[in-house]
Amino acid sequence: MLFLKLLKNKYLIVVVALGVWLLYFDKNDLFTQLEMVNRCNKLKAEKEYYISEIENNKKEIFELQHNTKSLETFAREKYYMKKDNEDVFVFVNK
Repeated sequence: MLFLKLLKNKYLIVVVALGVWLLYFDKNDLFTQLEMVNRCNKLKAEKEYYISEIENNKKEIFELQHNTKSLETFAREKYYMKKDNEDVFVFVNK
């Protein structure tokens, strides 16, 4: 009896239909929103990573500009530069 009474209630039917439409068939349905939240969290994590990398690079640039010993070390390690009276040997690990 109660179930039949609920089925005759047009407002309840409209609310249920609207809820189903919004959860599954709408452009911004529940699953799309969950994907967007996950994507947003990944982008925030990437943002934090890149901010920390920028800070590390700024520190390295400052060190290279103000310390000649670190500049020499950087040039030798990254670009295999050498002094005139030296030989450079590069070992490759397999």
